[in-house]
Amino acid sequence: MKIAVPVTGNNQIDGHFGHCESYHVYTVSASGNIESSENVPSPQGCGCKSNIASVLAQKGVTVMLAGGIGAGAINVLNAAGITVVRGCSGNAERAVTDYASGKLTDSGETCNHHHGH
Repeated sequence: MKIAVPVTGNNQIDGHFGHCESYHVYTVSASGNIESSENVPSPQGCGCKSNIASVLAQKGVTVMLAGGIGAGAINVLNAAGITVVRGCSGNAERAVTDYASGKLTDSGETCNHHHGH
């Protein structure tokens, strides 16, 4: 399984999906261990209007662990075959291992505004 996480420079989950510095893509084994990770630069601008969903889907990502994320970005990611788990925070690797072990679930909260639009 491949899991993407929008992050800041210190590997913390960014609170706003569309404004992150980059995405870390983690390859997770069936037993829930992180096997590898890759850094994917974030495109400039709003996440729902960029091509990041197709880029991540081409890399095999099926899950996005996000902090704050809007409905538009969720729709674009879902259309690319990526499930979004909202309300995540803290260290990206910890969130990935928590998700893989079933300790992390979707908060159900959607960001309802666009910053800078």
